[in-house]
Formats: sequence, C-alpha cells, structure tokens
Amino acid sequence: MKRSVSILAMTAVVGSGLAMAGAAMAQQPANPAPARPTTPMPQYTAADANAVLNARIVALKTVIALTPEQEKLWPPVEAAIRDIAKSSFERLKQRLAGPPTTDFLVALGKIADNEEARARDLKTFITAAKPLVATLSPEQKRRVPAFFGMIDFPGGQPSGQLWLFEEEEG
Repeated sequence: MKRSVSILAMTAVVGSGLAMAGAAMAQQPANPAPARPTTPMPQYTAADANAVLNARIVALKTVIALTPEQEKLWPPVEAAIRDIAKSSFERLKQRLAGPPTTDFLVALGKIADNEEARARDLKTFITAAKPLVATLSPEQKRRVPAFFGMIDFPGGQPSGQLWLFEEEEG
C-alpha cells in the first residue's frame, strides 16, 4: 500500500511539473521566422551565375563530343539553355521579392505557375534540340541524360532536379 501511494505521489509530482512546463512554454512567444533574403544568394552575382552557365555549356558540348557537322546545329540548343537559365533566375527573383506566402492554396498556385513555366521552357528546349539530337550517335545520346541530372525516378523526373532550373531553386 505504501509503495502504491509513493508511486501515485511521484506520478502526481512529475505530471504537475510537466503541466507547468507546458504552460510556461505556451506563454513564450514563438521564435520569429528568419528574414527572407531579398536577393538570391547575395554573394552570388549575375557574373558568377553566367560563369557557371558558360562552364556547363562547354562541359555539355564536351560530353556530347559534337562533330563539325553537329556543331552547326548547336547554336539554337545553346540559346534555349541560356533562355531557360534567364527565365529560371527571373522566377527566383520574383519569388524572393514578394511577401512570404502564408496561404497554402496561394503557395500551391505559385508552384503550379512555376511548373507551367518550366514545362514551356522544356518544350522550347526540346524543339531546339530535336535537329541536333537526330544526328547524335547512340553513344552521344547515352551521355546526355546523366549530364542534365536526369535520374531513374519512379513516375517521372521532377523538373526541379534538372540543372537547367537550378538557378530558380536559389
């Protein structure tokens, strides 16, 4: 009997201590969210982004190992890649310039709008790349997906994981 009374008393003490701690924590203001940066990676300049893009374009051409005839079909592909990088970066700047989204439906709408823009960009790239890709050897074609960051993803490749849209992710 004494033992059950001591266990009951100890349970009451621990329980009331937890209740008081919970009440005290509930009264404390929540930590404010850190301020959102107004520019993507402030130390990362447009010149830096352009240098990285230039390197990737050179690397892609090196990975594909274009022949002189294929080289003639390259300019529209490069232009499409540059346009995608530019529009992707603009979407990031717009997102960072606006107020934080607190309504989940608004956030989902913005995600949908960005996915539609990415889809348009990808279709532009596909149109530009088709003439070149039609001339690539099987070995050249095999190298391209890995370079773009395409993975074997059940249900399809998420567009945000392609390096073409990396600038948008910030």
